[in-house]
Amino acid sequence: MPLLMVALGVILLIVLITGFKLNAFLSLVIVSFIVALALGMPLGEIVGSIEAGLGGTLGHIALILGFGAMIGRLIADAGGAYRISMTLIDKFGKRNVQLAIAAASFIVGIALFWDVAFILLVPIIYMISKELKISITHFGLTMAGALVVTHSFLPPHPGITAVTLEYGADIAMVLVYGIIIAIPAIVVAGVWFPKINKKWIPSAFEKTGNAEAIGNQKPWKLEETPGFGISVLTAVFPILLMFTAAFVDLFQKQMGFANNLIVTIIRFIGNAPVALLISLLLAMYTMGFARKISMKEMTASAGASINAIGLLILITGGGGAFKQVIIDGGVGGYIAGLFEGVSISPVLLSWAVAVIFRICLGSGTVAALSTAGIVLPMLSSYPEANLALVALATGAGTAFASHVNDPGFWMVKEFFGLSLKETFATYTILSSIASVVGIILILLMDASLFLGGAAIVAILVAAVVIHMLEGDKNKKKQIENITA
Repeated sequence: MPLLMVALGVILLIVLITGFKLNAFLSLVIVSFIVALALGMPLGEIVGSIEAGLGGTLGHIALILGFGAMIGRLIADAGGAYRISMTLIDKFGKRNVQLAIAAASFIVGIALFWDVAFILLVPIIYMISKELKISITHFGLTMAGALVVTHSFLPPHPGITAVTLEYGADIAMVLVYGIIIAIPAIVVAGVWFPKINKKWIPSAFEKTGNAEAIGNQKPWKLEETPGFGISVLTAVFPILLMFTAAFVDLFQKQMGFANNLIVTIIRFIGNAPVALLISLLLAMYTMGFARKISMKEMTASAGASINAIGLLILITGGGGAFKQVIIDGGVGGYIAGLFEGVSISPVLLSWAVAVIFRICLGSGTVAALSTAGIVLPMLSSYPEANLALVALATGAGTAFASHVNDPGFWMVKEFFGLSLKETFATYTILSSIASVVGIILILLMDASLFLGGAAIVAILVAAVVIHMLEGDKNKKKQIENITA
């Protein structure tokens, strides 16, 4: 049974890493070979599948992680991350900074792929955690939760955009509904959950993160650091480039006008590696030359950032190899067969199928496209179906249970300094909560309770925000004493 083989492979991976203390990259490659054999793949195809998965993942993510890490390191070493973090703390207050992180991550996450946004935001999260003497896990989960939600629910991210087009849904309505759903999902998964999660697994909330990957943590005086405006501009410049390209792309699809030289150039500049390379050059000026920092010092910072994430890049590639053998081993076709002849709500069906694909395949985008292949033929039997909600339900399913075959899982583990068990107990549960909250709200909307659902969303958000702002008086005093 293919699903059993995948489950046993995941268990073996956990045993190798936690029981035998084997390197995560080596463990992923070994398990990829074993699972490929268990799924009955021909011997002559196994190596090619693993190489394709490893190369395909690294081909996408290596430049992004490399350039992103360099930008983050330059900003951190120049004091820009310190300036941004202290300004946020000053403007929002120590008790409300988590809301500021959630809002900032939501805005950044709309424009950027999950991994790009993560690598750019980590230095700022790290510095805020350091200044407030609060574990990076607490604020890091807030950031990761917001990024998971935006990546799963909001165009122009690839998975939700692809299924929207496949189903023939109105992309503008998907975006509107997606924002309505995303806000409470972030509040619950990114803001509320870390507070509860800390009680379940306190060891995860004692971590200080991977300092080597972040950069120089020398004590700063605020007047020595770059201005807030230039620091933010440097950090978000790749976001502006990519958002512009995404907006032009969506506008072109809606208006139906042909390609021209300007559109082609904008798309080229907005491509993630190109945008990050341009932004790296900007960072070298704003965080380097403009501050009288020599090329030798900047080269040392850039080199240190690459050395720090080298193993992470390999581990991420290993996750891609594991994902690929599962796909090539025919697990997708097996899952499709499970749902033949099933007659349930297309919204619930699309979520359930996406959940299974997500757990088995790892990639949210691959899970979304695989789900569309199963759900799309069934939609003709449901002429009343709200296609925008079906698309969002698919997106919600692709957020569920990030684990060892998802490269993002390993990024969270390595950057936050968590153990495998702690990553399962924090990030895997967080992504599942975001998915479940999303499908509940989608079902409310699908049941012609849109206004009621929107009211529930508003009440939920207001209740959580009020709770955070007021809080328990004793807890407030405790936090103030710690951070004084």
